[in-house]
Amino acid sequence: MINIGLLIIRLVIGLLFVGHGAQKLFGWFGGYGLKGTGGWFESIGMKPGVTIALFAGLAELIGGILFTLGLFTPLAGIIIAGTMAMAIIKVHAPNGLWATANGYEYNLTLFSVAIGVALIGPGQYAIDAFLF
Repeated sequence: MINIGLLIIRLVIGLLFVGHGAQKLFGWFGGYGLKGTGGWFESIGMKPGVTIALFAGLAELIGGILFTLGLFTPLAGIIIAGTMAMAIIKVHAPNGLWATANGYEYNLTLFSVAIGVALIGPGQYAIDAFLF
């Protein structure tokens, strides 16, 4: 049952990050694409916005794909946790903990799940289980 639980966690979290990356990079799923996301990054003082949007989008897309597949899972967890750490530091921390005030509660949850899976491993139903 542990392996099925880890698979569910990896699929949900990983695919959500793939979606967030696609929002930033391509404007899919209601996202704003590189230009729109870059403009928002610049509006909060992160420059050059389009470059940062590109790197953030690629981190979310690639980290999400790797996490979903259970491929290089420790690296995937670090990539995902890194994007959440930046979101906490640059956007949500000034608002406090709770998501109801645009705080970092949700980002901290995703950070914790990514690090937790990176530390315990992706489970039996992962590419890493066949490679390592």
